[in-house]
Amino acid sequence: MEDIVRILVVDDSALYRQLVRNVLREVPGVEVVAAAKGGREALELVGQHDPDLLTLDVHMPDVDGIHVLRELKKRRVRSRALMLSSLTANGAQVTTDALLEGAFDFIQKPSGADAEANRLYLRDSLIEKIAAFRASRARRRSFPVATRPTETATVDTSEEPATPGFRCEALVVATSTGGPVALREFLPALPADLPVPVFVVQHMPPQYTKPLAERLNQVCPLEVLEAVDGIVAEAGSVYIAPGGKHLKLDRRMGKVRLKLTEDPPENGCRPAADYMFRSTAETWPGRILAVVLTGMGRDGMAGCRQIREQGGYVMAQHADGCIVYGMPKAVIDEKLAHAVLPLDKLAPAVVQRIRRSRT
Repeated sequence: MEDIVRILVVDDSALYRQLVRNVLREVPGVEVVAAAKGGREALELVGQHDPDLLTLDVHMPDVDGIHVLRELKKRRVRSRALMLSSLTANGAQVTTDALLEGAFDFIQKPSGADAEANRLYLRDSLIEKIAAFRASRARRRSFPVATRPTETATVDTSEEPATPGFRCEALVVATSTGGPVALREFLPALPADLPVPVFVVQHMPPQYTKPLAERLNQVCPLEVLEAVDGIVAEAGSVYIAPGGKHLKLDRRMGKVRLKLTEDPPENGCRPAADYMFRSTAETWPGRILAVVLTGMGRDGMAGCRQIREQGGYVMAQHADGCIVYGMPKAVIDEKLAHAVLPLDKLAPAVVQRIRRSRT
């Protein structure tokens, strides 16, 4: 039996609603159950049709996308939202807020003059995101309550402990789909006196990583900022790689500075976790603690291999709790993770491991 994804299309533009509906007809395994011209109508239709997924406009005149997300959460409905974001700074800010409110993912609305190119971009983007949603739903169904990790669950997949003498000099984090929500839980649990710098790759386009850093900075004891070319890496700061740029490190005259590059994408990504992991591993060989959170694809796996082979330490998020169990799964399947933990247990384990390594 085909795994149908039932979708409610929400947009205040009649033209765009029709465009999305037409494109979704080309996506296999999709049924459009209804369309809404605003947030208020969308909430009514959610109650009537119980859709799996909403394609949700960010800006609407009556009730905006953020309010819809909060109301869905309040009602505890199962429907998830895929945000459609405009290519503006304000659109990026609101979309980032939507992701932090629990939106599944987002797609940038095409804005070029070529109508056919716009249609193909939207179709391909929807196919990719809906496939990720379908895989996520299948994984959630495969986890009966009795098999979910307990409060103290730890899965040790290594055959030996971390290299004796390991001293952590940097914490590196990789995430993609579902990352903003995961980072909002993980980063605030790190203390202000963390004795190492933190480097984060969150797969996002340009304009989105700075609002994410600003929002996270409001709730974190550590300073969180979008990485800036040339600044010195300091303990107590979290550096999020900018969308569209790779993040690497450059050690000169006893100081480690951040360097942003436009080197070719890796794993289809820029920034790429593998690129950043590799650079930090070269800067501090055997002194890296890597954490891989929810995300689509395999980015970070090769970097974790290098980190582990050099004597560093690798942790991965447990499958239950991942929005998309792709990036952690790749690391776990290759037996590169020393520990696999639920999201709420990762930060305490990281802090303990770092402090233990430095005493």
